[in-house]
Parts: sequence; structure tokens; C-alpha cells
Amino acid sequence: MTKPNTLFKEAYNSCLGMLSMDASLPSETELSARLKVSRTTVRSVLTAMVDAGLLHWEKTSKQVIRLPVAADYFPDSETDSISSVIERAFMARILSGRMTMGDRISEADLARDIGVSTSAVREFLIRFSRFGIIEKQRNRHWVLKGFTEEFALELFEVREMFEIRSTHAFIRLPAQHPAWTALERIEAEHRALLEAIDTRYRDFSELDERFHRLIHNASQNRFILEFYEIISMIFHYHYQWNKAGEKERNRVAIEEHLRYVEGLRSRSLIDAEYLCRKHLISARQTLLTSLEQPTPSSEVRKRLRPALIA
Repeated sequence: MTKPNTLFKEAYNSCLGMLSMDASLPSETELSARLKVSRTTVRSVLTAMVDAGLLHWEKTSKQVIRLPVAADYFPDSETDSISSVIERAFMARILSGRMTMGDRISEADLARDIGVSTSAVREFLIRFSRFGIIEKQRNRHWVLKGFTEEFALELFEVREMFEIRSTHAFIRLPAQHPAWTALERIEAEHRALLEAIDTRYRDFSELDERFHRLIHNASQNRFILEFYEIISMIFHYHYQWNKAGEKERNRVAIEEHLRYVEGLRSRSLIDAEYLCRKHLISARQTLLTSLEQPTPSSEVRKRLRPALIA
């Protein structure tokens, strides 16, 4: 069972990013091509915009009445793909303590709890099994496994390359691209969470995942986007198994994210990359301290040495 109206909500959010006070929207045919949806869905989107007071639509004329605000957008949780829905539910189990290393995972139980098909859950688990994080057993059961320091560092090197590449792509996005509006909304969520950090610090993990996913999406590179699912599995959730100092760690990460946002908004390649690298260094150290061997070997320390832009 998939979430209803996901395609419509994705198209609606994308179309909001195309609104401009000094120009009308293109034809339905062009909108259909740009949004990659049918003309029927386009008409549903336009009708919803008229109802929201964003647009005046009469025959071929589609005149913008007002620009969208954050409240006009459907939340990310309602526009995710089915694989993202499964991933979020799976990670929620880990973060809540309902699932830890060594636990058995039942495809049927997980599918029933999330409200999706067993085959969709199986595809999700298979995608991670080749990395040795999840191991298949008999009778459609899986076991959640940990990973070594060497494995984490090798994977982090790839994450660093991909995120820096995505940061470069993000600052080159046009001013009217919906990613900038999404960045503004996520920034506001960070500030609200920071103000309530004493009671809401555990809410950071989900926000952290969405923030980095937004940046990676700017790459428009299918391999980066596919690999990001592995990244979120490990770097945005695995270290949460270690709860020591979680509130302070999340507070620092929020502040780093806000500076990272400033770097992106500056559109300065040097500033954006510097703040990206600085945050990744903290994330790398957080990951290492969550492993069974908190003190890296001498060889590992060499690989961990920061390489910030001068």
C-alpha cells in the first residue's frame, strides 16, 4: 500500500518553486514535461493553487497572485517515495531502541507495521545487505549487524566526496529553484529545535537526515542519490546507538548546520565548501566515538587529519 497523492504533492511543491510575480506559468503541456507528470495531474495542481489563492487561472492565462510561503508546501514526510517511507520507519525503530545490533528482522512484521508490501521491504533490505550491514537468514528473516572502524572510514571518504560535489551543485542552483525555499524551511526548523533543545534534542536525527538529503539532491546524479540511502543508514543513524552526550552533540550539530546554510546562501564556493568540510569533520568524529574502539589507531588518525580550506 503506497501513500495517497504522493505524485500530486511532489508536483505541487515543485510547481510552487516556479511561481514568480513578474511572469505567468507556462502551458499545461510544458508544465507536464517540466514536472514529469500527466496533464491531468498538472490541472489538479493548478486547481489547488487557485484554491490556495496563489494563482488566477483562466483558459491559457495563469497569473500569479502571491508568492508561496513555507506553509503552502506539503511537508517532506508526505512527498517521500515508498522506499524513503520504509527507510524512515526502519530508522525510527533503531532510534527508539526497538531494534539493536544482533536483532532479527522479519520482512512480514516490518511490512505490516509500516503499511507497505513485503516485496517493498525485501527490496529495501537487499539494497543494504551487500554492504554487510544486514545479513539474510532463513525464513525471510534478517539480522542487523554492526560495522568496523575501517569500513566506516572507507564509506566516509565517499560521503565526503559526494557531499562536497553536491554542495558545489547547490550553490549554482537558480534563485527560483524550489531547493532554496526548502532550505529556508529547514533552517527555520533548525532554529526552532535549537530553542527547545533541552526537551526536543532527540528530534534532530530526522531533521539531520532531511537536511543532508536536500543537499545531495542538488547533485542530480543518480549514483550519488542512490548511495545517499546507504549514507543515511550509517552516518545519520548508526552513531545514535550511542546516547552518551546526545543533547550537546545535537546542539553543536544544529549550530554547524546553520553556519553551513549561511555558506550555501552566500553562493561562495570557498565559504560553502569550508563550512561543509568543517561539519563533516565533526560528523566523522561522532561516528568514530560510537564504535566499539573509541580511540583510532595511528593509521586511522592520519586519515582523520582535517583538510580544511586555508
